[in-house]
Amino acid sequence: MIAWDDFRLVRAIAESGTLAGAAEQLGVNHSTVFRRLGTLEEQLGARLFERARSGYVVTPTGEEMVRLAERMGEEVTAVERRITGQDLRPSGELRVTTNDTLLVHMLTPVFASFRAAYPEIRLDVVISNQSLSLSKRDADVAVRASDRPGDTLVGRRIASIAWGIYCRADLAPKEPLVTGDLRRFDWIGFSDNLGSIKPAKWLRERVGEEKLVYRINTVLGLAEAAAAGIGLAVLPCFIAAVTPGLVQLIGPQAEMESGLWLLTHPDIKSTARVRTFMEHAGRELGRMRPRIEGRQAPDTTAPGAPATEPGVPA
Repeated sequence: MIAWDDFRLVRAIAESGTLAGAAEQLGVNHSTVFRRLGTLEEQLGARLFERARSGYVVTPTGEEMVRLAERMGEEVTAVERRITGQDLRPSGELRVTTNDTLLVHMLTPVFASFRAAYPEIRLDVVISNQSLSLSKRDADVAVRASDRPGDTLVGRRIASIAWGIYCRADLAPKEPLVTGDLRRFDWIGFSDNLGSIKPAKWLRERVGEEKLVYRINTVLGLAEAAAAGIGLAVLPCFIAAVTPGLVQLIGPQAEMESGLWLLTHPDIKSTARVRTFMEHAGRELGRMRPRIEGRQAPDTTAPGAPATEPGVPA
């Protein structure tokens, strides 16, 4: 079988008429062209060029090979152009993974605006409260709340996710909370599978397990439980700010803060659909940053405790 590189070699010599010209066109040295041509003619058992003073003159056998090389070259170029065009035009399927809370309270409008802007991209949204592997292509893009997004991934930290203390308006104490007051109230807490997150640790240290009267195994539903009056709760500020009936007792606590990350794998970061989504989602989430970082206050605040309260007094 004759390799495509051999067809390119013959075409280059025919076009330039010299081995030196062919070598320059192919990006190799003169001796390489001379050696490869000799090997090819020996393999075929036919002369492809006549050596003349004016240079290399193609033989009838060589002319047939040149014509075939030209047709092959046109087809290869057309295929490359189609493949490149498909990559430059955002299209195809994009799998995005995130958790249920971010989907419901933050990402659905982002997905909707992305689909409206890029209708040729089909979104496959995978909800998992565990981090799917981007290296194994379980997903193309991840939107994660984390302090350790993964060393092998690339992307950006969009914002800091702020958490504060909230409750239903009629349960709010009339005086600002202090450390000793926290154990006087019933609290909404987290089940064991969320025991390692910062808000869960904060509750154990400041409130104690015995005051956690209601536990839930996902952040989704915390705000609704607090609005129903079950107890006080630590909540992401971006959720509490839009949940009717809640008031903020204490503002964002640095000990509970985590990062919001938009991530992909370095091998696919330049793919059109990935690059386009990363740019779009980064821009749209950036507009939400004041709410994510707790700088957008809820509609009302507890008496004597403004939304900008810096933290729990020691």
